[in-house]
Amino acid sequence: MVSYTRYELPPLPYSYKALEPYIIEEIMRLHHSKHHNAYVVGANAALEKIERHFKGEIQIDVRAVLRDFSFNYGGHIMHTIFWPNMAPPGKGGGAPGGLTADYINKFFGSFEGFKSLFSQAAKTVEGVGWAVLTYDPLTGELRVLQLEKHNLLMTAGMAPLLVLDVWEHAYYLQYKNDRASYVDNWWNVVNWDDVEARLNKAVNLAKPLIYPSLPTP
Repeated sequence: MVSYTRYELPPLPYSYKALEPYIIEEIMRLHHSKHHNAYVVGANAALEKIERHFKGEIQIDVRAVLRDFSFNYGGHIMHTIFWPNMAPPGKGGGAPGGLTADYINKFFGSFEGFKSLFSQAAKTVEGVGWAVLTYDPLTGELRVLQLEKHNLLMTAGMAPLLVLDVWEHAYYLQYKNDRASYVDNWWNVVNWDDVEARLNKAVNLAKPLIYPSLPTP
């Protein structure tokens, strides 16, 4: 019998007001409890329809249901990374150290160079979406990507390390249509310890089978 795991809304690793003054409590409360939760509910609803389809209970529009699942699952995963990617002022912000600093210097020349590129990626996403720093397991390199919406969660199996939500619900109540100021202020709450932990896990993953002889960077 077909049965899929259901998703749950993860708790925040800090209080709703912990990121003030850079992201106000009202935004965090609505963003987490309403928007993120809606993705969880939507993904689970799509899974239920697929299960019932396999049981012969209903017929589904496969294209529509899979699109709903992709959209809501992508939203759930991206937000699940987004919350711990941030930390309260004083614990977050500044510049990274450790392996993260080494990789950023190697692949972007400097932290300031990376910060500028990532910021511009976030500020110029067409419509709604994300800026994403990823680890590319095919080459062992870091890449900055723009992810419009979140139906296509990632490309080529890349591991997301740092993500910035630039959907309007992430900033509009505080910054109105000034996305650039939101992006600039967001750097004050980046949790580099979380990014470092994700990078360490990513570099120790097995290389994809399509590049079995790729040398370790």
